[in-house]
Amino acid sequence: MPKTLYRRENKALLKLLKDCRAHAKLTQTQCSDALGRPQSFMSDVECGVRRLDIIQLRDLCMVFGISLEAFVVKLEQEIQRTDSSNHTLP
Repeated sequence: MPKTLYRRENKALLKLLKDCRAHAKLTQTQCSDALGRPQSFMSDVECGVRRLDIIQLRDLCMVFGISLEAFVVKLEQEIQRTDSSNHTLP
């Protein structure tokens, strides 16, 4: 099994984090400030350099204005969407 860092599910997670931040109309700096972290924190998270634990993810969801539960549902939908697009014939 490949490291989770390189799995498509992680790519879906990073895409969803960026999409949620954009939907909330927040900059990386605004998100980082709300979490009491430097701007580089959000940049590193969105680039996959820094991983989040579940509590940090929950805090970030609160900044985005969505529940952790709603985020996980969206993540599952994104993963399923990428699954189905990977199985279509050209």
